[in-house]
Amino acid sequence: MRHFICFALFCFALFFVIGIVPSHATDATPLTKPNIIVVLADDLAIGDLGCYGQQLIQTPHLDRIAKEGMRFTQGYCGTTVCAPSRASLMIGRHVGNSPIRANRRINNYGQMPLPEGTYTVAKHLKNNGYATVCGGKWGMGMFDTSGSPLKMGFDNFYGHNCQLHAHQYFPEYLYDNDKRVALDKKTYAPDFVINHLLQWIRDHKDQPFFMFFSTTLPHGPLDIDDLGIYADKNWSKDQKTYAAMCTRLDTHVGMIMSLLKELNLDDNTIIFFSADNGLSLPAPIANFFNSGAGLRGMKRSMYEGALRNPFLVRWPHRITANTVCDTPVAFWDFLPTCAELSGASIPEDVPYDGVSLLPLLLGQRTTLDREALYWELHETNPPIQAVRWQDWKFVRNGKTNPIELYDLKTDVGETKNLAVERPDIIKIGENLLKTMRTDDPQWSW
Repeated sequence: MRHFICFALFCFALFFVIGIVPSHATDATPLTKPNIIVVLADDLAIGDLGCYGQQLIQTPHLDRIAKEGMRFTQGYCGTTVCAPSRASLMIGRHVGNSPIRANRRINNYGQMPLPEGTYTVAKHLKNNGYATVCGGKWGMGMFDTSGSPLKMGFDNFYGHNCQLHAHQYFPEYLYDNDKRVALDKKTYAPDFVINHLLQWIRDHKDQPFFMFFSTTLPHGPLDIDDLGIYADKNWSKDQKTYAAMCTRLDTHVGMIMSLLKELNLDDNTIIFFSADNGLSLPAPIANFFNSGAGLRGMKRSMYEGALRNPFLVRWPHRITANTVCDTPVAFWDFLPTCAELSGASIPEDVPYDGVSLLPLLLGQRTTLDREALYWELHETNPPIQAVRWQDWKFVRNGKTNPIELYDLKTDVGETKNLAVERPDIIKIGENLLKTMRTDDPQWSW
């Protein structure tokens, strides 16, 4: 009898060690596939969140993600307008190797689609047991094209497809998959989207899921149904409206976090938050809120104020709380990160440029192995380029313009062009600007 009791106690202790300890260890391999949620804001500047220094706009739930997770100081978007930046996030390639390198409309409605057979984050996760949903703004192919979200790995889509339609906050309809759902033109569209996504989580709580919450907030036009806590502020109407839009976005994130807690999914869900490009506000609003946080440039440029974004990640008991990471990361890192989270490798024939962020997130590394970060944009003729190599930043505003050079370690505001002083570094930049991109007939340099 005594031997039986000892054996039983040993089994109980072994069960305790195996069953509990790994789930609370920050460097443990996940025992189950975590749910993955990506919240992508639209045109939100890095200085608009409290965790990045904002004093006037209230964002308590996003600040909580930073406090309970990891805040990156050098998180970079795909490029500085919507469609190519989102494509980079979805396909794991920087824009110099992407099939989409500008916002281009097709027949005045819908954007240039992702090509047939494009491998996306959603496809990878769906192929490996995840339910998948996209809610909000897509902008990478209408439903009758190769780039439909329903052909790119998403089981369900709800929201706006065309970017122009997405900029209507009281539209006549939204899409549920590829079917139009009539609205009353009185209800705020982002509220419809979040309510759909919350129900979708409830319906898929018993399996691993991937949710891409691509909200339209706080992209212009400045429009909201309730100014909330800002109604009585002695501010301009536009300032109050923009602040209310940012706080509504924050409220929606809080609703997701509350539901995860209610459904006991919180500990096994990793949340990523970022924005598709940097500052886009007119000066009276941007200066009032210090939205640019001292960075130079805005949307459609290649300076840090356009490329550097809020970038937050939370995963309870895995990511050490209140961690600040200064390592540069970028949208194209998301595909390999999700692949590692899912436990399944990316197929060998799939091209991608990113590196997994999981070692950074789990505190196993403080650096990433890559040569440089690259961007280009074809919104103008000629197009523009940028490369970050170590702490050096190269900017070329058109092929006939000289390369500008900035030392981000000492001059994050890009105020002093060092090109003349450092011809040795300029030679490195010239080579990277040529070799890091793939030429394409549609995106000729």
